[in-house]
Amino acid sequence: MNFPTATVYTKTTSPLGSIILSATDIGLSGIWFDNQKHLPPYEDWQHASNNAYLLQAKKSLQAYFSNKTKRFEIPLDLHAGTAFQQQVWLALLKIPYGRTVTYSEISQYMGAPSSVRAVAGAVGRNPISIMVPCHRVIGSNGTLTGYAGGLDRKLALLTLEGACA
Repeated sequence: MNFPTATVYTKTTSPLGSIILSATDIGLSGIWFDNQKHLPPYEDWQHASNNAYLLQAKKSLQAYFSNKTKRFEIPLDLHAGTAFQQQVWLALLKIPYGRTVTYSEISQYMGAPSSVRAVAGAVGRNPISIMVPCHRVIGSNGTLTGYAGGLDRKLALLTLEGACA
């Protein structure tokens, strides 16, 4: 991941634990649970609790966790990833609320059916958890597989959205 030096961050709370949010001058660039895999060294960034993107993200996440919204309307900055990763993350944005897809379905959608492992790697490195819904991706046999924030959180998010009984 390659975040600009001008990236700013703040923290917020959620029913699933502490969340770190980051933003650039383009938009929201990160949502990570505390101690999540692939969490960048955000302490090197400037703390900015009054940044407009960070404030909007906090408000949007509160609405999501309280079942008051199913959509996020906030500018995103996906530039920290490679071109391929960005393509995968854009594909994740097309997964409807309350639905799941497989890694294979994403690779087929992207026109790269033999790239399932690369797609899985990009999904795992998604820097904007929840809003870029990597939690909606499951294994080909329908099982919950890999989630950088932990499978317990993945299950909680899918349950919140009604995708798991």
